Parts: sequence; C-alpha cells; structure tokens
Amino acid sequence: MDPTGNMPDAQDSATSGLPPPPLDEANLNAPFLLSAVKHPPTLPWPDISGRANWSVSSAKFGFGVECLRDGDPDTFWHSDGPQPHFITIEFPRKVPVQKLSIYLSHPQDDSYTPSTLAIRAGTGASDLQDVRIITLEKPDGWITFDVSSEPNEDGDGLKPVNAYVLQIIVMSNHQSGKDTHVRGLRVLGPMEETDPLEEDVFTFKSSDYRMYEGIR
Repeated sequence: MDPTGNMPDAQDSATSGLPPPPLDEANLNAPFLLSAVKHPPTLPWPDISGRANWSVSSAKFGFGVECLRDGDPDTFWHSDGPQPHFITIEFPRKVPVQKLSIYLSHPQDDSYTPSTLAIRAGTGASDLQDVRIITLEKPDGWITFDVSSEPNEDGDGLKPVNAYVLQIIVMSNHQSGKDTHVRGLRVLGPMEETDPLEEDVFTFKSSDYRMYEGIR
C-alpha cells in the first residue's frame, strides 16, 4: 500500500473483468474488499448508515442524497456544482466508524466516476481532518475499505475512527470530469463481539436439564 492508500493489485483485479474473490473470513483483513455485484455485499460489519443525517454539497433534481441509500444500483447521486463535491454524514452522538462501502461504476459513468476520495472526520464541520485518502482506477462494483489508516493494538487490522461527523470528498474524477456519480454508500461500524458475561457457560442442554433449568 502506498501513502495515499492506493492498492494497485486489488484495483487491477476489480477492473480486469474477472469475478472478485469471495468475501469470506480469509479475505476480511484485505485492505480493499471488492465485489462486482450491483447490490451491497453481505459483510460482517454492522451497517450504521441509518443512524445519521445525510446531506450532499449539490445535486441535480431527482438525483439527490436519497439515491445513495435507496438500494437501487441503477440510481445515483449526481452532483451539480463546483468542485470539490462531498457527502456529509452526521451522527447524533460520537460513534466508532470502521469502514465505508461505496458503489462506483466506471463502465457506466465514465468521467463522472471518482478517482480520488478523501475521508474526513471530526466533531463538527469546523474541525474535520483527513483520516484517509484513496485513489481508484476505473472501479466497477462495491469497494469496502477502512476509514482509518492507523493499525489497531493487536496489529491485525486498523482502528475505527470515533466521530460525530464523517465527510467523503470527491477530490477528482476520471478524465478530469467535473461532476460526479456515486451509486451507493454504506457506513459500517466495528465488528460486534460477544460479551463473555453474556455467553452461556452451561453446555448441557438435555431435555431433563431444560425441564429444571428455570427452578430456583
């Protein structure tokens, strides 16, 4: 991975026309998860998109912020203003954000397709800071990546970013296009872990046990 977050090998596999590797446990630690299907892939990280208020810097009529989350791969947000274009996601409280999953399609959108994205986070619009910059080469499908570039304590992944506000900025488009298309976007929280105090330590589940387990 280079300092901008560019992953040439992963991007090449995404644009070669070959099917992406299955999103199984062996691939979950990859810097970029690629899925060529149009609908959002099934992922182990919880989708927290619905907890936030979404807005965009500009939009053509009928191609607004609602198209980012309507689940329809044939609709898209279409910006309609000066660059840079951006999506702002505001949570009512500070939340940990692990990954973003974005659907882009260069074959369909050509010069409207983002080529460089900057991810910013903070407590409000006045203190947003860059936490990740990624470059994309003719993407086609869902691309899932960590918001942070800081390793976690175990060294087997990246830390989530705790923020009230998340902003995805389209820094540039392919072929120097002016406006942009984004066909889908999801915000994902950290993978949920089971609380050991909630685990059932008793493994015997015979019919006799179940008959008496409620007796005190």
